[in-house]
Amino acid sequence: MTETHSLPEEELLVPGHSACPGCGEALAVRIAMKALGKDTIVCLSGGCLHSFSAQYQSSSWDVPVISILSDNAAGVASGVELAMKRLGKNVNIVVFAGDGTTTDSGLSYLSGLLERGHKVTYICLDNEAYMSIGALPGSSTPLGARTRTTSKGKMNDKKDIISIVRSHNVPYVATASISKPNDLFKKVQRGLKENKSGAAYIQIHTPCPTGWEFNCSKSVEIAKLALETHLWINFEIINGKIKANKVEKRPVEEYLRMQGRFKHLFEGEEGQKIIEEIQKIADKNTETFFNLIS
Repeated sequence: MTETHSLPEEELLVPGHSACPGCGEALAVRIAMKALGKDTIVCLSGGCLHSFSAQYQSSSWDVPVISILSDNAAGVASGVELAMKRLGKNVNIVVFAGDGTTTDSGLSYLSGLLERGHKVTYICLDNEAYMSIGALPGSSTPLGARTRTTSKGKMNDKKDIISIVRSHNVPYVATASISKPNDLFKKVQRGLKENKSGAAYIQIHTPCPTGWEFNCSKSVEIAKLALETHLWINFEIINGKIKANKVEKRPVEEYLRMQGRFKHLFEGEEGQKIIEEIQKIADKNTETFFNLIS
């Protein structure tokens, strides 16, 4: 029995979209929408998901969707939540936004949504670059990753957006992976439950075959390797209490070798030094989330 057997069969992101083969975002949104259900309004930030699912005169959504500029999706969602409250409508309000919008251009809008305590579920689809405009680097791009404008690899690591979100004292914060669909589904469900007292924030790791340069059949395998190397940790924070899903640890090289965006790191001494730094990042994650949390 596979992990997906217990998920609802209803599809609310329906076939016909134009996502790249193996797109991690498309899979993540399919699963998330199964948890959100039919009574949902989607606030859709500009980016890959918007480009392949809500083109002019075409939509792959079976729920109401508001197309929004990339920066202010959280601001629009705040207004939608207040309008639904005024009208007496009990619906789920969700933002789907990329990591660029979340960690860079839309961060002030996200902060406002969290600060004001809107009953909104904010889902960040983290493919670790501005993929919709050609794989350009952003705050969520990891150390060493090659992009269109960083041919030698990015020289600093991902922004710690989770700590920024936590500082707003929101009731629910979580990370998830497309390699663990049941875990992702349950976290969206819990986010809906907890956001009755404020916003819920969920960040999903969504490998991108095009931008990360790997075979499109390997998306779930690479997402799983990210967890197994501890470069991505699945955890949730409910009212300040942290719970992490522990997995056995593997060397980061196994994850890096599968992606063309890290190929240059294996071609010289400088690259090896960066690999060692990436291993230290994974080791720190191990200590932070597994050794220090009961």
